[in-house]
Amino acid sequence: MNNNTGTFYGIGVGPGDPELLTMKAIKTINKVDVIFAAASIKNDFSLAVDIAKPHISKSADIRLLSFQMSKNESKKEELWSTNSEIIITELEKGKNVAFLTLGDVLTYSTYGYILRVIQKKNPHIKIKSIPGITSYLAAAAQMNLPLVEGEESLLITSGVRGGQELRKYSDSIENVVLLKTYRHTEDINKALLEAGLIKNSRAISRCGRPGEEIFNDVKELEKRKPDYWTLIIAKK
Repeated sequence: MNNNTGTFYGIGVGPGDPELLTMKAIKTINKVDVIFAAASIKNDFSLAVDIAKPHISKSADIRLLSFQMSKNESKKEELWSTNSEIIITELEKGKNVAFLTLGDVLTYSTYGYILRVIQKKNPHIKIKSIPGITSYLAAAAQMNLPLVEGEESLLITSGVRGGQELRKYSDSIENVVLLKTYRHTEDINKALLEAGLIKNSRAISRCGRPGEEIFNDVKELEKRKPDYWTLIIAKK
């Protein structure tokens, strides 16, 4: 076992606005030896790197890792393992390594999968996770919309499968954040209506990025071309 391994940093770069990176994230980005980030197997672009770019040295060693974004679970796991080995190789050389991820580092994040694999394969490696501002916190701020008040609760879930997850808790929901609502918007809206939430639902697309749009009527999402970076905040 190599006791002189580098430290692995997971860094959340926030929802899209480069000014929403934390000071700790920026300092860490500029002290590591290698910066990794996820890209689709279809291209070599990383939005996380693009967001953090104003804070990254032009001489930085940036490397993109391809990840499977589809429903192919076996391929996903294969790439998690392969990419983790690539990161571990650099850490075993004594290099400090960062992995950039959108929003918060441990909320619906690719880093979470890499983290688990590295912890299992090389438990001696030192890991530090640096939180980032989530898309829904930035969205609430953009809309001046309180998420929770008093003794209220908040459900945070995914809209990838339409209103399926929302229906599981519809009887007890007071406030809900639906992330990734770019597909099945009709079913999501139907679930919001069933839960008595649609009247006080608002959506935002591309929060903090060029082309940002706020929708006071979530039914409008059904008329638009799907955009992956869309979320809904709904309240009773």
